[in-house]
Amino acid sequence: MRNHLPKIITLIVACGVSGWLFAGDHGEQDEGREGGGLPAVDHKAWRAECGACHTAFHPGLLPERSWRKLMDGLDHHFGENAGLDAATRKSITDFLAANAADRLDARRARKVAASIPSGETPLRITATAWFERKHDELSPGVWKKPSIGSRANCGACHPGADKGSFDEHAVRIPR
Repeated sequence: MRNHLPKIITLIVACGVSGWLFAGDHGEQDEGREGGGLPAVDHKAWRAECGACHTAFHPGLLPERSWRKLMDGLDHHFGENAGLDAATRKSITDFLAANAADRLDARRARKVAASIPSGETPLRITATAWFERKHDELSPGVWKKPSIGSRANCGACHPGADKGSFDEHAVRIPR
C-alpha cells in the first residue's frame, strides 16, 4: 500500500490557501450591500461641507478617535481653515463617530480598524496600514499622474468612492 501522506498534506494546504483567498479582503465584494463592503451612508452637512473641498471620505475608513481629532482641528485642517459653526461641527462629528471604522459592523471597517494600533490616531486614511497594504502594488509614479494627483483622490480609480465602494473589480487606474 502506498503512502498517501504527501497527497493528504497537499490537499490540506490547498484547502487552507483557498480558504484564505476567499475569507480575506482580496476582492472585498460588497457583502450584499451597496458600497463595496461599507454600507452606504449619507449626511447632508457632511456631504456639503467636507465634499465642498475634497471627497467626503466614508467614515468607515478611520476610527472614531481619528474623526474626533480631525473635527477638533478644523481651523488648521491640512493647512486650511475649514472651521464650522458649533452646531454643524457637532452634527458632522456625531455622524462620523457613529459610522467610524471601529463602530461599523462591516468587514472592511473592521479590517481598517484592526490595522491601526490603539495608541495611534491617524488623520489621513492614506496613513493607515490597511491603505498601504491595499495599494502596495502601485508604483509611486501612479500617484503623480495628473489624472490622479494624490493618494487622497479615491474617486480617480474607484468610481464608486463617493458611495463608499472600493471593490477591487471596479478599479480603473486612469492613464
